[in-house]
Amino acid sequence: MPRRGLVAGPDFEYFKRRFFTPAEVAAHNQAEDLWVSYLGYVYDLTPLAQEYKGNLLLKPIVEVAGQDISHWFDPKTKDIRKHIDPLTGCLRYRTPRGRFVHVPPQLPRSDWANDFGKPWWQGSQYEVGRLSPKTRNIRIINTLTSQEHTLEAWGRARPCLSRWGRWSPCGKSSTATSPTTSTRPATRGSTKARTSA
Repeated sequence: MPRRGLVAGPDFEYFKRRFFTPAEVAAHNQAEDLWVSYLGYVYDLTPLAQEYKGNLLLKPIVEVAGQDISHWFDPKTKDIRKHIDPLTGCLRYRTPRGRFVHVPPQLPRSDWANDFGKPWWQGSQYEVGRLSPKTRNIRIINTLTSQEHTLEAWGRARPCLSRWGRWSPCGKSSTATSPTTSTRPATRGSTKARTSA
């Protein structure tokens, strides 16, 4: 018989955060817990690292664990940057740290298996969320106990302002007005807004 008055809480097994700060990504910098970010998204490559454990091709990825690797990718195609190989004249992936998992070798080889399906950077199976473009520190002070905590939060002030600014004039004062421009009304005969020094 179900107990009355109890409400089921959230199911955290399927809970998925949407945004991560660069500091949170940087905390996952080991082969056993490997996260990277690129092109605005955060990826958990731990399963990939476990699958290819001991493989030399995993080394370039482990070296950049916890970092942003957007410079590896072309933002338009969302694929690894390419270049013309000067020796062969063929279009090749540009991998300055060396060839890594799912990147084909420079020359044909009989020991390279391409039966893995999509490369890890093209699928969304490793995606865990988005990288927060800007973060800010929020200081919380408990005035009764004088305890102080600083939180790093993601957020965008401009969309908030554009959404609520027309109904709340105080919203403009905290985020959008620059310190040099004043929105005080003009004085006698002047039609321009004053600027403060």
